[in-house]
Amino acid sequence: MQVAGIQVYAERGGKAGFTVEFVGTTGEIVTITCPQNAEGTLNRLNAVARAKEILAAAIETDEALLGIAGTRRSPWTPEGALANARQAHDQRAMEEQLEEGLEDTFPASDPVSITSSAIPKGSSRG
Repeated sequence: MQVAGIQVYAERGGKAGFTVEFVGTTGEIVTITCPQNAEGTLNRLNAVARAKEILAAAIETDEALLGIAGTRRSPWTPEGALANARQAHDQRAMEEQLEEGLEDTFPASDPVSITSSAIPKGSSRG
């Protein structure tokens, strides 16, 4: 993959972390979700470096699971793990979007203010 660009998205304003996308020249996209660390120091400037660390650890783990002639030494299957991880990420993303929407509409219990600006058309003098 030849990287054409890198995009960084804040999750909940950076409070939940950042999503880093490595975009390839032929349209491929590698997405890494970087949760905020305990110290709260993850930011747009260091999120790409953290994403690279996560990706390198994933590659190293995958290579360690490969045996001789490329066969896996573990019953772990990447297809099942990928599907489960993707579903978990989508679920988290949907929950976060719901929370953001709820925060933006708070307080929803306030009554709607209705005012009338109608001006009577004519007098009823007869």
